[in-house]
Amino acid sequence: MLKGKTPLFIALGLGLLAGIIAWSAIKKKESDVRRGWNLVPVVVASADIPEGTVITFDMINQRSVPEQFVTSSVVKPDSATYVVGQKVLVALQQGDPLLWSQFETTKAAERLSTKVQKKVRAITIEAKPTTSVGGWIRPNDHVDVIGTFRDPQTDENVAVTLLQNVIVLATGKVTGTTNINLVPEHQREYSNITLMVIPEEAEILTLASELGNLTLSLRNEEDVDMIEERGRATISTLLSGERTRVLEQKRREIIQIIKGSSSEKSSVGSSGTP
Repeated sequence: MLKGKTPLFIALGLGLLAGIIAWSAIKKKESDVRRGWNLVPVVVASADIPEGTVITFDMINQRSVPEQFVTSSVVKPDSATYVVGQKVLVALQQGDPLLWSQFETTKAAERLSTKVQKKVRAITIEAKPTTSVGGWIRPNDHVDVIGTFRDPQTDENVAVTLLQNVIVLATGKVTGTTNINLVPEHQREYSNITLMVIPEEAEILTLASELGNLTLSLRNEEDVDMIEERGRATISTLLSGERTRVLEQKRREIIQIIKGSSSEKSSVGSSGTP
């Protein structure tokens, strides 16, 4: 009896398998179609634009297109201001989506000298990941500059904070107003950092870079306090441990204050919540 029904069972199994395959194909097709229903806005040319034209606001518009056709290379409305004032490298037809690759890599007005305040100077120092907080320093950050030298009187290495609360003007070719989308990926990493200092401080950094090594320590942007008695670290202070113990106690007090402030703020916020 079972042997006679075996072909039937096989046929039913193959039919079920075919049904599952067909159902999966239909669902995939349905998913692909539905994906096209999700429209996202992009920036397009509102008229024909010749090659070499500097883009103005009246030359662009926005249009919704299917999501699957929008990649990171397409200019979106929230970034439209970055292409205004840019020279387009190719001719565009009305309705063409704008791409980042169609523009020069830097803004026409991107000149470092315009970002240097009056009576101060921009000076660049070398910055490896080990001397720039692992590469986390960004334009507009606040840093301290630490110098490491050999003391000519004692012939031992000395580390001292040279400058405090210095504003970072640029990291490599990137400033605080640079649109990172217009910078090729290989140019986003940096091996130097530009600082904004007064002329006398520029002299200090120039001499210090010749005599030893410079390291940057990152500050909270709201921390503008200056340390008056900075002292210095030497091999003697490291070995004796006396200065280390004093500073460790100071660090614990500061961190406790920060934690206390955070918890107080949290409790106030929670108590005010109904």
